[in-house]
Amino acid sequence: MSESEPAPEQEIARLQAELHDARAALGDFAYAVSHDLRASLRHIMSYAALLREEAGPVLPGEALSYLETVHGAARTLGQQIDGLMSWSQLDRVELQVREWEAGTLVAEAQAQLAELCAGRQIEWQVQEGLPVLIGDGALLRQLLVHLLSNALKFTRPRETAVIGIGAEVTPEGLATLHVRDNGVGFDPVRQFKLFHVFQRLHGASQFEGLGLGLALARKIVERHGGSIHAEGALEGGCTVSFTLPCAMGTPV
Repeated sequence: MSESEPAPEQEIARLQAELHDARAALGDFAYAVSHDLRASLRHIMSYAALLREEAGPVLPGEALSYLETVHGAARTLGQQIDGLMSWSQLDRVELQVREWEAGTLVAEAQAQLAELCAGRQIEWQVQEGLPVLIGDGALLRQLLVHLLSNALKFTRPRETAVIGIGAEVTPEGLATLHVRDNGVGFDPVRQFKLFHVFQRLHGASQFEGLGLGLALARKIVERHGGSIHAEGALEGGCTVSFTLPCAMGTPV
C-alpha cells in the first residue's frame, strides 16, 4: 500500500460516515417535504369541505362528483404523506437489539391482524421451532405484520387462504424466513417494482393499499443488515423471503 492510499480502516470509516450523512439527508428531505405537503393538503381539504357545505345544495350532481373526487384524492395524498413519514423515520430509529423468538413474533403479528381474518377461511402453516432472530423487536414485529397482511390481502379471492411461514438457518448464523401464500401472485416481468415506495402491481380497484408495505419491509430488513426478495407468478401465489441474523442454539 502506498503512503497516499488510505488504510482499509480509514476507508471503511469514511464510507460509513458518507452513508450516515446520506441517510440523514434523505430523512431530512422526506420530513420537510411531508410537512410542506401537509400544509397545502389541509387547505385543499378545508376549502373542498367548505365548498360542499356552502354550495352543495345547488351544485349539479356531476359537480358534486368532481368535488368528491377532489376530496378522495386529497385523503389518499394524506395517507401517502403518512406512509412517506413512516418510511423516512426508519432510517432514524435507534435499534434496540436483542434475541427474539420468531414463532412468538409471528403469533403477535397474527393477533394484530385478527380483524383482517374475521369471516375468512385461513389455513396457517407455521413451521415449528422457528429460529431466534437478533434485532429490534418492534421493527421485526412490524416486518411480519407487513408481510402477513400482504398475504392476507392477496389471498382474499381464494375460498381458503393458505399462508405458510418457514425458515432455515445457515452455519454462519443467518436465518432465511419465507412467507408463502396461494394468492393471486404477480407478473414476474414487473417484479422490479416490488419493494419500492408507492409501487403497485395490481390496480386500486382490485386491491386497496398504497404500495408501501413491501418498501417498509425492505427497509426494516436492510436496517438489520439483511436482504429480501420475492418470487411469484400470476395466479400462482407469492413467496417473500428475507434473511436476518439469528442466534444459534436453543430458543429464548
